[in-house]
Amino acid sequence: MRSEQTFLVRTIGQLISGSDYCYFVSYSGISVKDFSEFRNRLAKEGAVCHVLKNSLICKAAAELGIAGIETAGLKGGTAMVCGKGDCGVVAKIVKEFGKEVDKVKAKGGYLDGEVLAASDVENLAGLPSKQVLQAMLLGVLQGPARGLVTVLNAKASSIVNVVNAYKEKQEKQQ
Repeated sequence: MRSEQTFLVRTIGQLISGSDYCYFVSYSGISVKDFSEFRNRLAKEGAVCHVLKNSLICKAAAELGIAGIETAGLKGGTAMVCGKGDCGVVAKIVKEFGKEVDKVKAKGGYLDGEVLAASDVENLAGLPSKQVLQAMLLGVLQGPARGLVTVLNAKASSIVNVVNAYKEKQEKQQ
């Protein structure tokens, strides 16, 4: 392998290992203006997009010990979208931009040590944001505690009601 290719493989490996997520996207046939718009939307969320050769991506993945990257649909022109942070937001950008410009489609990806298929990326795009999921989890965790407090308050209030009724009965008898 030539020194330029070795450098590129090492750089791609650093991109993959230094990112929380990587999505592989087809882009063939879109205009430069549309591709620039796609990159700008990704940049707003802290993601970067690089056009790379499929063979170099596969070699970088092999050096990182990532098995099965070939199953991520690496055929034809491939752009690699990667970054740190909420992977769902970036997956939504890929999906929504694909609706606007139908030549942009997710091919697959790599997330948390797992190779993703295109359908997995679509499913990630359908999930709520990380903050919404955390709020939902917090609500689920608080539910039993809230129920316990309600039950305890109900028992205490019923005891108070019984005592008040007894007190009123005693006052009427006098």
